[in-house]
Amino acid sequence: MNAASISTSAVVRDADLDLAERHLAGDRTAFDEVYSRYAEMVYNVALRLSGNSDDAADLCQEIFLRIHRHLGGFRGRSALKTWIYRIALNYCHGRFSVRRFAFLRLFEEGEETAAPLPDTRRGPEDLAVAGDEGRRVAGALARLPIDFRAAVVLRDLEGLAYEEIAEVLRVPIGTVRSRIARGRDRLRELLESHV
Repeated sequence: MNAASISTSAVVRDADLDLAERHLAGDRTAFDEVYSRYAEMVYNVALRLSGNSDDAADLCQEIFLRIHRHLGGFRGRSALKTWIYRIALNYCHGRFSVRRFAFLRLFEEGEETAAPLPDTRRGPEDLAVAGDEGRRVAGALARLPIDFRAAVVLRDLEGLAYEEIAEVLRVPIGTVRSRIARGRDRLRELLESHV
């Protein structure tokens, strides 16, 4: 890590701590700022882990209630983004294991999902093929064990670095690499078996 990235990281953590302190002091705009920054990220994680938009919306609401309750306790040991990812993943994992939720329905036929913006560079046939492939990948992703799914989602769909994932999941970086590799291998097997 170079000096510029260390100082940028320190500035981000200071801003994150400032938000937490403002929230603790009763500044309502602090939580609004947190929500506007991270709502889409939390929703996307919840959607990818739960499998449908209704569950994702409910999860997102519950996650932000937890964030609201605990934001004043944020101490800046990690970036706020990492802290929020951890809350989101822990809440989803806990809810799914308590309910014995079968992670089965990522984008099933006829299910309501967030409508993607149209890609005007592609024709209707290309868009239909891409939609079918997306449903196939999402279905296979839903069948991965939660530890593998979380690592793959954070890396390949959310774009987090290995170090960030290790921090979010609170596991060694070697475990992150292993889960991602094994998750990708299992995903590949699932996709090849349903050709």
